[in-house]
Parts: sequence; C-alpha cells; structure tokens
Amino acid sequence: QVQLVESGGGLVQAGGSLRLSCAASGRTFGTYNMGWFRQAPGKEREFVAAISWSGSMTYYADSVKGRFTISRDNAKNTVDLQMNSLKPEDTAVYYCAASLQWLVNDRYDYWGQGTQVTVSS
Repeated sequence: QVQLVESGGGLVQAGGSLRLSCAASGRTFGTYNMGWFRQAPGKEREFVAAISWSGSMTYYADSVKGRFTISRDNAKNTVDLQMNSLKPEDTAVYYCAASLQWLVNDRYDYWGQGTQVTVSS
C-alpha cells in the first residue's frame, strides 16, 4: 500500500510558477508509476502528467505540455510537478496518484488528498 501527501500549492499570479511535491510512504514506491491530476470547481478530474516507475518515460496533457514538468526521486520517495507560465485556467485542486500500471486516465490505485493551486489574473 502507498500513502501519498501533496504539498506546495498556493496562490500565484498568472505567468508565475509553483512546484508541487508528493511524498510517498512505503518501500515499494520505486515500483509505481505516478501521475498528477487536477479538479477545478464544477469540473471532472482531469489527467495532467504521468511518469514511469524508473522516470524514463513521461506523458503530459496537451493543456500543460511545455509548461509543466513531472519528475521523481525514488531515493526520497517523492514525485514533483514543476508548473511554469501558470494561467488562471490551471486553478484546481491537484492530486498525485500511484499505479502499478502505466496509465494516462484516472484509474490509479492510490490517491493523495490534494493541494489547492489558485492562479490569479
């Protein structure tokens, strides 16, 4: 089992940057593929980015490609999401998730509780 805790959310002006971090418990973190998702008020949860267990493969939603970067440190049991050139439409609660399968949908096995990101215009 994996427990996930996100941090790093906050309020930022449009064009600014934030770095989200997800800390995972458990000795098997390095076997899980990790994803970031977000959910804006009144909208469904959407995929943002994913990284494979080794870090060798990444995948991004078109809406964040070129602006967001996902990375992981298996020695520290963390996965980060660097968000640059933020837009008001990036405002959402951001969640990290873990899966033994490589997925770009929301069928992940474990989820964190989320961290709020608010981008002001």
